[in-house]
Amino acid sequence: MVAAAIPLGLLVGLSVGMLGGGGSVLAVPILVYLLGQDVDQATTSSLVVVTAGALAGSLGHHREGRVCWHHAGAFTAAAVPGIVAGTAAGDAVGGSLLIGTFALVMLVAAAFTWRRAGADQPVDTGPAPGRTCPPIDLARDVPAGAAIGFVTGFFGVGGGFLIVPMLAIALAFTMRTAIGTSLAIITATALLGVVAHLVAGRTMDGGVTIAMTAGCVAGALAGAMLAGRVPQRTLGRGFALMVTAVAAYLLVSATVLGGPPGS
Repeated sequence: MVAAAIPLGLLVGLSVGMLGGGGSVLAVPILVYLLGQDVDQATTSSLVVVTAGALAGSLGHHREGRVCWHHAGAFTAAAVPGIVAGTAAGDAVGGSLLIGTFALVMLVAAAFTWRRAGADQPVDTGPAPGRTCPPIDLARDVPAGAAIGFVTGFFGVGGGFLIVPMLAIALAFTMRTAIGTSLAIITATALLGVVAHLVAGRTMDGGVTIAMTAGCVAGALAGAMLAGRVPQRTLGRGFALMVTAVAAYLLVSATVLGGPPGS
């Protein structure tokens, strides 16, 4: 299982670096269905993997001027109480219900992202974050950050599959800037999520987690470089299709196949 975790982590990292999310969307099912973890272990391990991958990816995007740090800071500060509440709520829910709800939320996010990708977007011409970062609006940033925090704690995910469409649609970010800023937010929220899970007594498989993390970091660095070479429409719709495919599988698992192992 440890050897298999490295290439699987590489795939997760490519998604993180290139699309600004999808790390836990992919990591949780991989850990549960391919690497034999139970849901509690998988959600905690996925947060460790995604924290490292998002950090690597955000640094790559930062070098290209695609991270809006003031928005990232507001989101992160607002996420803290949401993470605590979400972790407590997640402990009270069975594995099948958790996975099924996760899938439904993913489908909503995918639909909004697909629509946004098809709309006209501001042109992202490269490094110059002042031009591509909209003014901060705490009335929107703070509630959005709290909601992302709850999702992070409840599902054990970094939240990129919601952060990217939220930034792109609600705050009118370009797709590339939404991706880079999402990774900065995910780094902080996922790290806080790890702490909350460990304080709550969650455990993880150290060997599998370390191996998958190493692969994820390498993939995220490569994905961040590729993101600048792919059209924004393609990035957005690729993100939406990836999220939809994983959500469909999770719904089948939760409703037809009896749920994940250990549920």
